[in-house]
Amino acid sequence: MGLWHVIYVDWQMECCGTPFSVGDEVSWPLLLEDADRVFGGGWHDQLSEVCGPVEDVDGVRVVREGTGLPVALGVDPDDEEDRRPKPGDRSRSVGLLSVERHGARWPEARGRVRAVQVLSQAYAESGPGSRTWMPVAGERRLRLVDRCPKWFAEGEAEQGRQWKESGVVVTLEVPDTDSRLSHALREARGIPHQGARPGAETEGLPAAELAALLERLSTVATPPKGPGRPARRHG
Repeated sequence: MGLWHVIYVDWQMECCGTPFSVGDEVSWPLLLEDADRVFGGGWHDQLSEVCGPVEDVDGVRVVREGTGLPVALGVDPDDEEDRRPKPGDRSRSVGLLSVERHGARWPEARGRVRAVQVLSQAYAESGPGSRTWMPVAGERRLRLVDRCPKWFAEGEAEQGRQWKESGVVVTLEVPDTDSRLSHALREARGIPHQGARPGAETEGLPAAELAALLERLSTVATPPKGPGRPARRHG
């Protein structure tokens, strides 16, 4: 089983979402978004990589990730042309997986919730007294909880800045898949990658211990710059 970070933003949950708890089985349509466009960018541990053939599902480009995860590819609304891979192409894409319940339909990913963290995002006024709030890139906090809330709180505005609960970061365990996060968890537990059974990284761990370990693997610290990180969203 593969572990995937998934962002469930506040307005999606408050509009038509159903709260869930750690251990629940869920089924969600997942969209791979450009990480730089989600709350101003500055993401690190939550990035996912999907590789596989591209198909067209009622106008939506869907990647059947090599280990079985169905993911829709987002389109950049600022682009004058559609830069998504064409149906029949093979794509390697890196971004943030998010739950998308509005608009088109495509196959959903089914899995079990293994950890939930409330995402608090910093915002700043676009100009003095404008009351138009823009997310501050990389300035956010995560708080481990047992259940996703239906409604999200926001703090008082002070000196042109404000903190808002902007959704949750979920660790979703999807059968018959594998992921970067699963690899990281195997390394953290000292499990060799060679010959490891699918799901070995979570086997035998009590729910609370697993959630705490996953919390350590889902931080908001800015990574050091260096080679080896994918620079392109679609390839």
